[in-house]
Amino acid sequence: MKVVSNTTPIISLASISRLSLLSELFNKVYIPQAVYYEIKSKKAYGYQEIDNADFEVVSIQGNDYLGFLLNELDKGEAEAIFLAKELKADILIIDERMGYKIAQSQNLYSIGTLTVLHVAKEKQLIKSVKPLLDEMIKKGRWYSEAVYRQFLKQIGE
Repeated sequence: MKVVSNTTPIISLASISRLSLLSELFNKVYIPQAVYYEIKSKKAYGYQEIDNADFEVVSIQGNDYLGFLLNELDKGEAEAIFLAKELKADILIIDERMGYKIAQSQNLYSIGTLTVLHVAKEKQLIKSVKPLLDEMIKKGRWYSEAVYRQFLKQIGE
């Protein structure tokens, strides 16, 4: 299974010391160079963890449509979408709403950090999502109250 990730899911999971969930669920995760550089640009969550063998930094080969994507997205999001297309990835992990919508319009199966946590719970890698979600929010991740409540209700927490 080929999985590509954008920056925010990596930082979010690293902030709660659960970045290993990605490798437990997907083995290897591919990231474009822009995502790697975004994470390495400051010594914060994910800075050290991203150099793990579970992540493979890949250069995008073409860039015909990259300029178009950069009109709506930052470089990491645009490269993540582009890389997912190039690799014919099974899953793109991306949280930003516009990036998610563009990925969906390109027929990329896309999930966010919340779905990663939900799948981890289903596979019994974690006991509960709510405490981890609360910790992510405490450490700077933002979700609207409506998304927070709806998601927890949807997964029965």
